[in-house]
Amino acid sequence: MNQDSNIITENKRNIWVRGLYMLLMALAYQISGTLMFIAAIFQFLMTLITGKHNTQLLSFGSSLGRYFQQIVNFLTFSSEEVPFPFNDWPSSD
Repeated sequence: MNQDSNIITENKRNIWVRGLYMLLMALAYQISGTLMFIAAIFQFLMTLITGKHNTQLLSFGSSLGRYFQQIVNFLTFSSEEVPFPFNDWPSSD
């Protein structure tokens, strides 16, 4: 009986820790959305001025999209892996 009580207590503690991570990741999602908007405007202006895309910004946009996906998967319980800054930044590949 005592072992079952310990497991339930541990699960409740884990869900509260996950809730804290979820709040932090929701904040990261909002900040990343603003960053994505700035990158999109900058890419548009660069393309308008030079006539070609900035390849570094294309790579960053691709990795930022993967980061969004990681955050959404974590927030919706599709993944238990906490995204950046608690893990590596996703690659653009």
